Amino acid sequence: MPQSGGDSPAPSVLVVMGVSGSGKTTIANLLAKRLGWPFRDADEFHPAANVEKMKNGVPLTDADRWPWLEAIAVWIDRQRAQGAHAIVTCSALKRSYRAIIVGDRRDVRLVFLKGGRAVIESRLAKRHGHFMPPSLLQSQFDDLEEPGSEENPLTVSIEATPEAIVAEILERLGPRGEGASRAP
Repeated sequence: MPQSGGDSPAPSVLVVMGVSGSGKTTIANLLAKRLGWPFRDADEFHPAANVEKMKNGVPLTDADRWPWLEAIAVWIDRQRAQGAHAIVTCSALKRSYRAIIVGDRRDVRLVFLKGGRAVIESRLAKRHGHFMPPSLLQSQFDDLEEPGSEENPLTVSIEATPEAIVAEILERLGPRGEGASRAP
């Protein structure tokens, strides 16, 4: 059943969230192509020190994350100020993180990619060339505070194929979520 958000405006920015390995980049890329919206991966906003910590298997602290989250929020606000639509990925594991990147921005919508640990561990084991090692997955699940209904998330299971997940997201967003246009 669609979760329309009542009188919420159509989203201008979608934040695709979930733990590492949930498929954020894959789903966001496909959504961006289908909607014709620009896409940025939150990993691009990490300072070099954060990337180095993760490469070395050291979980980030909240102090490490604040500048990263602020940079994402600034980018979101730039898109909104330009009247643009956009998609960004971000683990957005805690409510306090989402308060920074979504806050009271009623036109920014969370898309929560929800999956079980076994599925995600399997995906991480097959992933190569990413700085986030599988050893940090437990820290992600430990930090995860699933978005509540007051955050108006669009929660989608990661069990289906990426194409089916994107189709479900688009269907549940409905015409209000199409924004300016869909790409052919």
